[in-house]
Amino acid sequence: MTAYAPHRRPANPDLLLRWLQRSLLVLAIAALLFLFLVYLLYTAALLRFPFDYDQGEGFELWDAVLFSRGMWIYRDNASYPFYASNYPPLFPLLLAPWVRLFGPRLWIGRLWSFGTTLVIGGTLFWIIYRETRDRVAALLPTLAFFASNYVYHIGPLFRLHTTMVMFGLLGVATMARVEDPHRGRRYLWLSLLFLLLAGYTKQLAFDAVLAAFLFLFLRRPRQAILYGIGFALVVGAIFLGLNVATDGQWFLNTIRANANPFQPGQALGIYRQWFGLHRVIILLALAYTLYTFYLDRITVYSLYFLIAVGKGALSGKWGAGPAYFTTAIVAACIGAGLGLGILRRWLRRQAEATDGRRRSLAQTGLVLWGLLVPLLFLYQARLNLHLPLTHPLTRPVARLLRIPEQAPNRFRQDYYDTVGYTQLGHLPTAEDIRAGWHIVDWVTNTPGPAWSEEAMFEIWAGKEVVTNPTQLYNLYNAGLLQTDEMIAMINRRAFGVVIFRAQFYPPPVLEAIGQNYDVVEHVPMNGFLYAILRPKPNP
Repeated sequence: MTAYAPHRRPANPDLLLRWLQRSLLVLAIAALLFLFLVYLLYTAALLRFPFDYDQGEGFELWDAVLFSRGMWIYRDNASYPFYASNYPPLFPLLLAPWVRLFGPRLWIGRLWSFGTTLVIGGTLFWIIYRETRDRVAALLPTLAFFASNYVYHIGPLFRLHTTMVMFGLLGVATMARVEDPHRGRRYLWLSLLFLLLAGYTKQLAFDAVLAAFLFLFLRRPRQAILYGIGFALVVGAIFLGLNVATDGQWFLNTIRANANPFQPGQALGIYRQWFGLHRVIILLALAYTLYTFYLDRITVYSLYFLIAVGKGALSGKWGAGPAYFTTAIVAACIGAGLGLGILRRWLRRQAEATDGRRRSLAQTGLVLWGLLVPLLFLYQARLNLHLPLTHPLTRPVARLLRIPEQAPNRFRQDYYDTVGYTQLGHLPTAEDIRAGWHIVDWVTNTPGPAWSEEAMFEIWAGKEVVTNPTQLYNLYNAGLLQTDEMIAMINRRAFGVVIFRAQFYPPPVLEAIGQNYDVVEHVPMNGFLYAILRPKPNP
């Protein structure tokens, strides 16, 4: 008898395509969630690190300390303690009650900043899903925001930048609802409040303000002019009040001191890096923006994207950096998600058409959407790859990706980042913490005030913070700083110890310190070499 092979049902191509689409989507989400896990590990490490990870953190904490004592942070830099802030007051005012409650601790501001990034991510998802009703189009760009190298670097720092971005984004998102027939006016007032908060968190919030008012002008010109005048009067009244209350130090320290020289090469280099790291969401956002300009109505989000990208040019100022592109990343994620959601919604509608050819093309387009979008975000995750190489949760991934254990371009050999050389992102070690306490011992055990380039050593020692180095440097370069009193104190060797990291001080000050102090020890901490100087013996 003839043996027959059992009959096999032919494979269903639709079933295979759906399986492939879901598999790719799971892979893309898993890759982006891994980078979010790295973000959580980084945040947890910084919450345990009691010293300046980024140089400005301690000074922003000190601003909150001064406000908690009822003191101004805008003071005469030429008089002891030669300290003033160069930022608006809202961020330290928000944190002052918590500093008063828990003491001057960096974890307060780091936890706050981490929370602002969660609010930003939640707002991104809400904006995209509200407009598109597409969970995938909302989820992937939201995770891409957290995967960004720049967001990762600055997200959990005791710095005010992400708070500004959060308020600016909320201002733009509520302005987008201004045409709501029932709650439009309420959304408008809420938007104005958020924009005011953003501007008095950091001066760079003008991108959100400009995008919101330009959108309002395109929709309701008369209302935009009236409310714009009112908004300007409120901003001006607060500005004038601060300047009068501080005897002109507000304007000097926040406006004139920030007029740093512009370096075109620096700006161009950061633009290239930003595009190289975020090219997927940037191109998707650009496509969405062109769609709104030529095929639909201009939205506040397309304006937000264009203005934020243009604002990135300010990263060429001395003292600026990639953080200036954080808003552009947020706007790009919104544009990417809205564009993808709108495209899939249109394809689904075309797939229901009676025209057979149109229906067939739309169905093919939906298949391609389901295949290409996860692949694009897998590629985006690879562009943003960053991870510690020695942590037990990330070490297997580093080995799987064959990341070399040693590379000359790394700031720290225990950390990998597609940015290349970056001073942020690695996890501080126990050795770094011990080194920090050793420097604190120097400050504690020497009489008199300390002259320190980072504030946390003085704060932990219970001493007054003396100098904000980059502020002094900026004012000196602008011809706005008298150094007589500080040089006289240095010549008297009034400071028991001097601590340098980068020596960002006016040249005459550095010269006076060199004449009166000797280096007695170098302490490596967090990838930097800290110089400890003591007064020279009296002749």
